[in-house]
Order: sequence, then C-alpha cells, then structure tokens
Amino acid sequence: MEDSQKHAARVTWWQCEPRRLARDRAEIAERFASLEWHERGAGLWIGRLPQWPFARPEPPRLVDLIGADGLQVAVEYGHAYPMMPPLIHPLDPEPGFLERTDHKWHVMGDGSLCLLQDDAAWTGRDSVVDLLLKAAGWRVEYALMKAGVIEAMTLHGIVDDDQLDHLVAVTAETGAGRADEPTGAVADGTPT
Repeated sequence: MEDSQKHAARVTWWQCEPRRLARDRAEIAERFASLEWHERGAGLWIGRLPQWPFARPEPPRLVDLIGADGLQVAVEYGHAYPMMPPLIHPLDPEPGFLERTDHKWHVMGDGSLCLLQDDAAWTGRDSVVDLLLKAAGWRVEYALMKAGVIEAMTLHGIVDDDQLDHLVAVTAETGAGRADEPTGAVADGTPT
C-alpha cells in the first residue's frame, strides 16, 4: 500500500490529461512561441509575452510606455490543473510588496496576477491563452498605473476593450511612462 501511494504522488496532471497538455502546447506555440515548457513540479512555462498580442492595432508609442520587451512571466501549473487555472507570475517587471497588498493592482499576495473575477470564471475547459492575453494587457495597465494616469486597473482588462488605448500615446508624450520601480519602495527594495 505504501509503495502505491508513493507512485501515485509522482503522477502529474499531464500524465492524467495528455490531450490537455497537447492542446496547451499547440495553443501556446501558435500565440506565444517564446514561452518554454519545463516539467518541474506540476509544470510551468517561462518566457516573454508579446507587447501587444491583441486583435486591434497597437497604440502609438507603446514602446515608449512599456519598453521594447513584453511582460516576462512564469506560468505555474498546479496538480489540480485543468480544474484550477495556472498561476501567472510577472517576473519583469515584478510588482513590489505594497502592490501585492492593494487590489487595484490585480496582484495576489504571492505575486501572481489576479486575472479572473471569481472562481466560476475558470471552467477547466478554458484556454490558458486567454489568461496569457490578460497578462499581456496587465503589463500595459501596470505601466499606466505606475505613470499615475489611471488610479486602478480595469475590471475586465484590455484584451477586448480599447478604452485605455488612447492613454498610451498621451502618457508617452507627457514623459510619464516607463516608471517600473515598485510602488512604495526605493531602489534597494525597502518601503518608503
């Protein structure tokens, strides 16, 4: 009995759901080719998201706001995947401690992004690509927040909503962009 319990503990979600892993790999390769799969723990993707992977045209001067690179992320699966969504941790820029304590930043206490309004928003049949699109949008909203242009992130994100697009160029023109130092901390990371 003890040997069978040890063996059962080593079974990963993708061994139980090989078609789901194949689906995730195909969808991510199509939309986010720079992400690399790693079989550590319950599995994770690491890499950079495109700056603007949305269907509508990129706002002028986006590079001036967020820089030449998109959001660097670690997409961490749990053993309950696909019933529970993966955690998406922004690595560059990485939100500061104080940004993890205020819901307006859409960052959880562990540093992962809060991308769903409630637990029912993820059904287990959803695509991880939808979460990655939201994370790419989070990067733009994060820069707008850091620049002081918006007071809180939008409720549903900017993937399908262009309400903040005009602020990208306006923010870049005023020189308020590229403020990636964590809020409430000085350069060495200590709270202000």
